[in-house]
Amino acid sequence: MTTQSTREHRTPTTSWTVTPEPFTSPDATALRRAYYAEVAGRYWKRQVTEAEIDQGLLDFPDDGLAPPTGQFVVGRRADEPLACGGIRLLDPLTAELTRVYVDQRARGTGGGAALLAALEAQGRALGAERVRLDTRSDLVEARALYARQGYAEIPAYSSGPYAEHWFEKRLV
Repeated sequence: MTTQSTREHRTPTTSWTVTPEPFTSPDATALRRAYYAEVAGRYWKRQVTEAEIDQGLLDFPDDGLAPPTGQFVVGRRADEPLACGGIRLLDPLTAELTRVYVDQRARGTGGGAALLAALEAQGRALGAERVRLDTRSDLVEARALYARQGYAEIPAYSSGPYAEHWFEKRLV
């Protein structure tokens, strides 16, 4: 069960529209590539190559980000695709956020909050009562966004080479 609802966040100068979209669409693919380029580049402390992005997307597939186990969303500001994120069920009551990204040009404009609100709505539509995520220490902007939006740090619920902080938010 999924919803095709649109979440909109208004700022004084523009608005965000966040809607479900297949992660294979051209806009979603471009945003996922930008996401990977940024997180890998920050981790490796250098610009990544197109081949490294291709390999990274193969190594970390977006499985589970389509109905009935999840959803992928794209955020647009003034009709330009500038944000994306996915949510997938870990179990019937727990969803996980992944690939949460806002283009650097649009940070500070409310896109992150709009993106999280839409992803949380998708999580509720999937039947989740809580949403979790993991992130890295160097992604300080993401950690600040999650804290501002009511996510609390929790003990590790997963393992992985890039998981350094874990967050959870109740949806009910």
